[in-house]
Amino acid sequence: MAGTALTCRRPVPIGSGFACFRVLGIKPHLIFSIALVEIILDLHYSSCMKKTTFVALLLLFCGSCWAESFVGTIADSINAIEQRWAAIYYDTAKPKQSVAYGKLLATVTALSEQHPNQPALIYWQAVTLATQAEHLDPLAALGAIQNARDLLEKAIAIDPNVLHGSALVTLGTLYYKTPKWPIAFGDTSKAEALLETALKINPNGIDSNYFYGDFLLSNDRPKEAEKYFTRALSAAPTSAITYTDSRLQEEARAALKKAKEEAG
Repeated sequence: MAGTALTCRRPVPIGSGFACFRVLGIKPHLIFSIALVEIILDLHYSSCMKKTTFVALLLLFCGSCWAESFVGTIADSINAIEQRWAAIYYDTAKPKQSVAYGKLLATVTALSEQHPNQPALIYWQAVTLATQAEHLDPLAALGAIQNARDLLEKAIAIDPNVLHGSALVTLGTLYYKTPKWPIAFGDTSKAEALLETALKINPNGIDSNYFYGDFLLSNDRPKEAEKYFTRALSAAPTSAITYTDSRLQEEARAALKKAKEEAG
C-alpha cells in the first residue's frame, strides 16, 4: 500500500535450493508420471531456499510468539511471515514441516485477500507454496510450483522492485531450476532476463549476485559466474537478521571455488 515502508526482503530464494528443480537429462519421451516423480524427488530445492530444497530465501526464526506479530502494520506482518517461514525451514523437524507450511500459507493467503494489491504478501504466498511443494505428491507439487510462478508474476506486475527485486530473483530461479516443456515451464532465456533485471534493481545484493552466478555456473559459464559470486561475498548484509546473509555467503564461497575449478 502506498506509504508503507517494507524493510524485509528476500526471495526465497527459492534459490539454488529447490532440489525438486535439479532435474537433469529429462527426456521428452519419458512417461509424464515418471517424470513428475523424478521432479519431486529432485525438487528438494536449493539455495535462497537452500537446505537442499530452492531459492529460498532465508531468515531467522521468531519463536513461539510469531502469531501475535500478525497484528499491526502490513510491514510488521510481513516481517513476522518472513521469520516464521525461516523457523519452519531451518528449525522444524522435516515430518512437521508440511503442516507448519500449511498453517503459514493459510495465514498469508488470508492477509493477501485483505490486501490484494500488496505485492510483498503475494510474494510470500508464492514462497510458502514453493517450499511446501517438497512435501506434496508429484502432481500436487508441480501444481504448487506453477501457482507460485503465477503469484510471483502478479507481484512483479504490481511492483517489480518489491523487496529489492526478490520476486524477480525467485521467479528467475524457478525458470532455470524447473524442467522445461513438456514436463514443466523451465526457460533459460526468461531466467537470465529476470535475474539480470533483479541485478539492475539491486546490483550490490547478496541474493541477486549469488543466484545470477549460480545460473551462469549451471549453464557452463563458470568464468562469468566468478564475478558474481565474488560480489556476493563482498556485499554487506542488508538484513536486520544477518544469519541468513551469512548462510548464503557460505554458499557463494563454495560456489566460487567450484567455478574457479571448472574455469581452469
